[in-house]
Amino acid sequence: MNAIVAAALRMTAYAFVSRRFVFVFAIALVCTNASARSALAEPAPDAARPVGAIGAPRAMTLPEALAYAHEHQPRIRAALARVSAERVQADVASGPWLPTVGVTAQIFGATANNTTAGYAAFSAIDIPRIGGTRAVSAGSATLTPYASTFAGLGVTQEVFDFGRIAAQTAAADALVEVRKHDADAERLDIEFNVEESFFAVQAAKGVLAAAEGAFERARAHRDLAQAGVKSGLRPPIELTRAEADLQRFDTGRTRARGGVSIAQNVLATAIGSNDPAVDAADSVKSPADMPALATAIRRASERDPHLRMALAQLKAQEERSRAIGAELRPNLSATATISARAGGASPSSGDRADYAGWLPTVPNWDVGLVLSWPIFDGTTIARQKASRALEDVRKDEIDIARQLLVARIEQAYVAVEVIRAALPSLVHALDAAMANYTQADARFRAGLGTSVELADAEALRASAEIDLAIGTFELAKARAAFGRAIAEGL
Repeated sequence: MNAIVAAALRMTAYAFVSRRFVFVFAIALVCTNASARSALAEPAPDAARPVGAIGAPRAMTLPEALAYAHEHQPRIRAALARVSAERVQADVASGPWLPTVGVTAQIFGATANNTTAGYAAFSAIDIPRIGGTRAVSAGSATLTPYASTFAGLGVTQEVFDFGRIAAQTAAADALVEVRKHDADAERLDIEFNVEESFFAVQAAKGVLAAAEGAFERARAHRDLAQAGVKSGLRPPIELTRAEADLQRFDTGRTRARGGVSIAQNVLATAIGSNDPAVDAADSVKSPADMPALATAIRRASERDPHLRMALAQLKAQEERSRAIGAELRPNLSATATISARAGGASPSSGDRADYAGWLPTVPNWDVGLVLSWPIFDGTTIARQKASRALEDVRKDEIDIARQLLVARIEQAYVAVEVIRAALPSLVHALDAAMANYTQADARFRAGLGTSVELADAEALRASAEIDLAIGTFELAKARAAFGRAIAEGL
């Protein structure tokens, strides 16, 4: 979005110049922060915005813009999708409680020293070993191959896991909580960007109103100067100066209109709209009074998503450490198998299998309990130790998050107080500038004042009007930033 910011600066920065007075339109500030923030996600390719759309953009109130962003802003949808994906991933940990069912069919040609039915291990089926040929010595062993076949259906069911699966499930659920807090932080950032963009549109419209007013007054003065020159009551230089001022204010009016269009486009992008521009309705609910600084810090400590996410990450790491340690616990499972087999080699006793072992005609079944216990695993112990070390890192990150939170709240609090204290001065400056302009206008109409004096008064008035519009925007923006710092939207 740096290109948008640069375009806003080029289009909106122009000067009301008179003698040593130079005022640069501060509407660039309106678009810079709002467009540079990460809330400006690009629309989907299949929802490209129309080019050259005709008609005035639709207007939204601030609550409507926030509600629209909650539903359509791609970053919010992506954050919620990450939460859903993490929740589905957490279900994997509880999967071992479901039975495992498998089928296998095998055929071999192999030697049969000491066993008739040969078969390969299959993870889905537990196959107890059955059968055997007569034992032979090394000298009497033979390399003659015999057919061996096997077919079976098996079921394995977890019976008791000694808390291993519960520990893994808890670790996965803790990651879901981390994602939820991350989504909350994303939503708060989007809300702040929408509020900032909304106030930017209003500030841009205020600047445009000041530019329009300056142009209309300059045109009236040009007409007076023209009439005075025609009647011989004023020198021609009065008309040329008035004409130059009129063209300068006309240029400023055109650029101010461009600033409004840019601010409206930024607002449309911030809320995730496919429209090329969205206008801000005039009605804005006054923000609530700021709580005391100590109260604000206490409230934010309870609900700030970044801090809560840091705490959730610590809990997730602790659960992860416990889950790794639980891998060394015993495991008790039930197993059942239905199988048929046959071996072509001569057994140590009994009859030889039919069809020389090429068809599994000898049936068997089994039901049993299997207890397994990995008493010592150096890799698992090392993994748990590494996870414990990461817990110390997460604890330090919590301290950092708390420190940043307090600093952010204090800075936002002071910013609101400073801007709020300066706002009455801007109002008084506008009153004084308007009074000065009224006097200069009266002197000019009476033939006592010059166009230079009137241009100075006009520039001072326009500057004061724009200063007040920008000051109002900065106060609204600072209050929104304070609300973001204390997680007011949660």
